[in-house]
Amino acid sequence: QVQLVESGGGLVQAGGSLRLSCAASGRSRFSINSMGWYRQAPGKQREWVAVITTGGFTNYADSVKGRFTISRDNAGNTVYLQMDSLKPEDTGVYYCTVDSKNIQTRLITSSWGQGTQVTVSS
Repeated sequence: QVQLVESGGGLVQAGGSLRLSCAASGRSRFSINSMGWYRQAPGKQREWVAVITTGGFTNYADSVKGRFTISRDNAGNTVYLQMDSLKPEDTGVYYCTVDSKNIQTRLITSSWGQGTQVTVSS
């Protein structure tokens, strides 16, 4: 099982920026297939935000395209979400998710972070 630790949330005014980080670690050797972010606003369902694959392919929800940038560090175990031109509707809990494969068992699992609060004031 891969553990994810998120950081970087907070309160920001509309038009501002925040950078979220998510570090993956595990007791067993694993390889990461893809890393991504979801968010959940109060009273709404969790929605997909962005994804980055091992090969560096990225994709974004239409609502954040052009404002958010997803990236990974060189080691490939930390994913970032740079959020610019933030809007009040970006407010919510942001969750990191990782699809990984256990090197020994070859089992593929999806792991989730604990979530980090992002609040954008108008």
